[in-house]
Amino acid sequence: MPKVSVITDTDSSLPREMAAKYNILQVPISIHFDEGLSGTDHDITNAQLFEKIDKTGNLPTTAAPTPGVFVEYFKKVFKVEKPDTLIYFSISGGMSATIKSAQIAAEDLKSDYDIRVVDTNMLSMAQGYMVLAAAEAAHNGASVEEAIAAAEKVYQNTVLYGALSTLKYLSMSGRVSHITAGMAGMLNIRPILSIQNGKLAMLEKVRTKKKSWMRLIELVKADVGSYAIERISIMHVYAEDAARQFETIFRSEMDCPAEIPIIDFNPGLSVHTGAGLVGVCLVVDK
Repeated sequence: MPKVSVITDTDSSLPREMAAKYNILQVPISIHFDEGLSGTDHDITNAQLFEKIDKTGNLPTTAAPTPGVFVEYFKKVFKVEKPDTLIYFSISGGMSATIKSAQIAAEDLKSDYDIRVVDTNMLSMAQGYMVLAAAEAAHNGASVEEAIAAAEKVYQNTVLYGALSTLKYLSMSGRVSHITAGMAGMLNIRPILSIQNGKLAMLEKVRTKKKSWMRLIELVKADVGSYAIERISIMHVYAEDAARQFETIFRSEMDCPAEIPIIDFNPGLSVHTGAGLVGVCLVVDK
């Protein structure tokens, strides 16, 4: 039976222990400050990232892995795992050029290796759960097509929402104006985000943290309906205490699994939302 291996990028925010169970490598995103902090989100933490942002008042630049980095990772998997086929699941191509680098690398290596590049149209744990589903299927002997189908099923059944605590960081990036961010701060507005058509979308603007969390839960309830929750994680950006507070409220409103992982965004992703985001990602059992 042909062997299939699965990898992804760090924008999946997959915790290392989850990835390690199936030997899932995560190709890192590059981060660079003019003031000297440079590296990838394999070696820069959110604590270091936001300490530097708050100190300098500037955001770093982030960059997709180069085709050369993908070639290195693809070859490593074939050397160590010796699969017949490797599937790479990318952060949404609508939000990052990462998939383009992977496609170039796969094309360069096609004479020697069978590499499939799949756009998840997702990010963070919504992407991560697709990767896990494919890896689990491959581990159990699934074909390439079956592993990709397992990921696609998760995509169809995934719910993801997040509530921003501030527009400060979006203002610094130029995504919203300083005036808009200032007014939002004065009015204590907490935007609610989701993913639509492979891109982050601002769905609603709700005043106060508690109201934004309750509205987020209302949206989740409407999406989940009577279905059971198969996988779930509470996500945050450098805001673990807030995430645990949200978990308590969420559990009081929803029938949840006994364990809910609390997962921080990877630094290459968190810089785009800013510190303080709290959200939830779940897969329902349809």
